[in-house]
Amino acid sequence: MLATAPLFLEYEEVLKRSEQRLAHGLTPERLDRFLSELAALTEPVEVHFQWRPQIRDASDEMVLEAAINGEADALVTYNIRDFEAAGERFGIPVMRPGELLKKVRR
Repeated sequence: MLATAPLFLEYEEVLKRSEQRLAHGLTPERLDRFLSELAALTEPVEVHFQWRPQIRDASDEMVLEAAINGEADALVTYNIRDFEAAGERFGIPVMRPGELLKKVRR
């Protein structure tokens, strides 16, 4: 997994929203432990160049920038429609999580 510092902070902020806490059911302490473990497994990416604008949703630009600057093997998302053209432009396959799992199992 690749992430820039701003992208990881965005993941943290989303996971700590009340509606997300209801969905995942983690206590604040367990969520902080999870985020610490996730950070340890994440390869940090430094943004050397911002490629904006490339996709419709400006809030998703930092995901694409992490993939481009981190030379990602794939961009994994449920939001295929918004990332597909940019993925092709930059040579990054865009796939759903299930597709990635199928590839990993082979």
